[in-house]
Amino acid sequence: MTTLRTPGPTLGVVGGGQLGRMLGEAAAPLGVEVIVLDPTPDCPAAPVVRDQLVADFDDEDAIRRLAERSDALTFEIELADQDALERVGDETGVPIHPKPGTLRTIHDKLVQKRELEAAGIPVPPFRAVDDAGDIRAAIDDYGAPVMLKARTGGYDGRGNVPVESKDDAEAALEAVAGPAMVESFVDYAREVSVIAVEGYGERETFTVGENVHRQEILRETIVPSRSSDAARERAREVALDVLDVMDGRGVYGIEFFERETPGGESEILLNEIAPRPHNSGHWTIEGARTSQFEQHVRAVLGWPLGSTELRCETVLVNLLADVDETVPATLRNVERIHETPGAHLHWYGKKEARPLRKMGHVTVTGSGAEDVETLLSRATGLRKAVTFEE
Repeated sequence: MTTLRTPGPTLGVVGGGQLGRMLGEAAAPLGVEVIVLDPTPDCPAAPVVRDQLVADFDDEDAIRRLAERSDALTFEIELADQDALERVGDETGVPIHPKPGTLRTIHDKLVQKRELEAAGIPVPPFRAVDDAGDIRAAIDDYGAPVMLKARTGGYDGRGNVPVESKDDAEAALEAVAGPAMVESFVDYAREVSVIAVEGYGERETFTVGENVHRQEILRETIVPSRSSDAARERAREVALDVLDVMDGRGVYGIEFFERETPGGESEILLNEIAPRPHNSGHWTIEGARTSQFEQHVRAVLGWPLGSTELRCETVLVNLLADVDETVPATLRNVERIHETPGAHLHWYGKKEARPLRKMGHVTVTGSGAEDVETLLSRATGLRKAVTFEE
């Protein structure tokens, strides 16, 4: 039996960025208090959580202090130190979800792809890269272009470098500046994602979303995806297979390429996995019966999961800083969003606007009369109407 007391259970979160902020917002109505650990003083999550420990993500003493004040631990950023988390969990007995071993698998993209391939998950052809010769060999085998990826630390397009020809191999490897892997370039029809949830003896998936990236940064998510029913069901099936490879409860953002085979059928290939709430799932706050953030809190604490049913067609657009240099974070023309029916602004509380930094997002929900194309046009129009420029 689940009981609720005052104060309620405390969830410790390694990371206090935009995801930590939204976890705090989702946890409060459940009676769950959140404490975050983040190196940035007064981090984005700070205004909406109980407390912040100011410390680096690999500060084991700070993680231990966080555990001592928490009933369970989770993380909202892959930079969390998996070895420190594992030691703290063993010493304190505080449950950590997803398990640190999952973070270890995800941390290195090459390790991730090898484990997924071994489990029968469909992935694009890939190989390790030790030098520029390995990139040239991949071009021989896969054709050009190929995608060079940093094995660790890459996000929001950072660490991903397309290599158009063999002559570009050295420069690409220098740009990645660290251990790398290379993948075949997938000529896809669309990118889709599934937000999947591993609970205590139960699993759920949200409606498949379609993602639009530019410069390797997510710009829009369209729900449902403009895929066939068969392609959406295949993506859901593979997402559930991915959960078999992961260890621990929580939300997983699972990204796929959808491409058309020569026979005219849709093929689903896994791109990457995030063992946490994901940007492509932010639409669930307004668009689903239960948001991905509430689901993550429920799952980590071992509570029953909520419904993942789609409320209505929904489009999300990210608000990226449209500036050439770092400036104070001031969003102008916000009234355009507030005066639009079905539009919802989410502000991440970041104090500085840096070029292409994610500063917030807008979701536009339908009333049942509009299709996703209409919602997409409305959402992108709102994004164009606001600016961080003076």
